[in-house]
Amino acid sequence: MPSNVLTFPDLLARCTSTAVHLEMRDAYAVDYEAGPFADWRAGFRHDPDDRASWWRPWLDLITETVSRGVTVRRARIVSEPVSEYIQYEHSGTFTNIAAGEQVRWLPRRQASDLALPGNDYWVFDGQLVQWNHFAGDGSSQGPELTDSPRAVKLCADAFEAVWERAIPHDQYKIR
Repeated sequence: MPSNVLTFPDLLARCTSTAVHLEMRDAYAVDYEAGPFADWRAGFRHDPDDRASWWRPWLDLITETVSRGVTVRRARIVSEPVSEYIQYEHSGTFTNIAAGEQVRWLPRRQASDLALPGNDYWVFDGQLVQWNHFAGDGSSQGPELTDSPRAVKLCADAFEAVWERAIPHDQYKIR
């Protein structure tokens, strides 16, 4: 299935039951000099009570998806002690939770005996996988879609194995 047929919002719009996302990198491409990560490094933190200041289109998309009855779950496998980027992600994850996403964290040492795909991915309704390809510097190399039953099963099974072991966001303490 070509990756340029559907946008990510299209994929979520077509979802009827579940969308799960596994992230396995300790850093993604970020601008250290400008933007949200740079602001965070300089001490800025979102105020949970000032929703208007941090709400953004991504959160609208998740809220709309969850409001249709779709369960959206994200699991992150992280090295410990965590990278500065993971600290940044962790500090802002309350926004994902507010939008209706469920988020868990799994220390990488606890994933050693799990069979995991080589790339981050999304699985939509247990039928379609979107691989997220990244370069060594964390920059996106674009998505790739597949409806291969073998790939879907691998990703769905891997996600559930990670989810079962992972720690809910509100219980995961940065180390």
